[in-house]
Amino acid sequence: MRSRRPAVLAAALAAAVLAGAAPPAAAQPVEGAEVAVRLEDPRVVESSGLALSRRHRAVLWTHNDSGGEPELYAVGSDGRTLATLRLDGVEARDWEAMAAGRDDRGRPALFVGDIGDNQGLWPEVAVYRVAEPAVLRDATVPATRFRLRYADGPRDAEALLVDPRGDRLYVATKDTAGGGLYRAPAELSRDRVNVLRRVADVPPVVTDGAFAPDGASFVLRDYQGAYVYAAPGRGVDAFELPLQQQGESITWSADGRSVLAGSEGAASEVWRVPLPAAVLAQVAPTTRPPAATAAPAAAEGRERGRGPAPALAVAAAALALVAALALLLRRRRSP
Repeated sequence: MRSRRPAVLAAALAAAVLAGAAPPAAAQPVEGAEVAVRLEDPRVVESSGLALSRRHRAVLWTHNDSGGEPELYAVGSDGRTLATLRLDGVEARDWEAMAAGRDDRGRPALFVGDIGDNQGLWPEVAVYRVAEPAVLRDATVPATRFRLRYADGPRDAEALLVDPRGDRLYVATKDTAGGGLYRAPAELSRDRVNVLRRVADVPPVVTDGAFAPDGASFVLRDYQGAYVYAAPGRGVDAFELPLQQQGESITWSADGRSVLAGSEGAASEVWRVPLPAAVLAQVAPTTRPPAATAAPAAAEGRERGRGPAPALAVAAAALALVAALALLLRRRRSP
């Protein structure tokens, strides 16, 4: 999303916020990080969601932010768009995130979250599911719509996660006072509103998230760094991400040993960031495929876990202030 505030005001606020705090470590190069792909399609100017294909090797799916067409773009390793899927009869009100999962018959599917709500006014949000095609070509495809409602009132959100062990949906909300991780019912209903219930606290400005390929852990990101969890409320560690124009998206590599981090902007870059050794030691990927009907990683009740690990504890206060600034500078779209 673009800022609607004058650049001079932005600079002044930034200086005021950072005056008493050390600069975020992410402003420095991140060890081992490299550009994996550059999104070359001129239509993709606000890449907001990212998902690794379950069918096609080295293919990433992405979409634009609010105001874009209701389209998903399959991007090859050279950055070219290989296929465009247009969701039939769907409006992209405020698409913010996507995730790979499976449909009711166990076939690879893509989930896209129309979950943005900058003003916190929408009584419902929606997630759409489409089959991931076996052949990559432009097509208009049918979509299944799932209506969602937060149990504790409207929330703004930019992160949609799908647990591969049972395809259960999670949404991480965005709030400078502290976001929340919300869990959908184990089976989504197409006929009635599905209630999202808060199960854990998360950092204030989460812009995306994703489960690891084996489902044993998940990652959330903000504009500066990434936070790894073993389960809702059970933080493992945190690590920096490369400095990006506006870091919006994240997903895992196929081997589960690194993450792919994307940004908004024309010809934006997707970075491959290896998991630090300390993180990998705790969430080492398994070689076993996830069980299709495995139980969720945490119990139904709300779980409040520990915050980021000590590695980023010094930057936590500064990050909260930067988060508030970031929200202030983000474009607000009226519903």
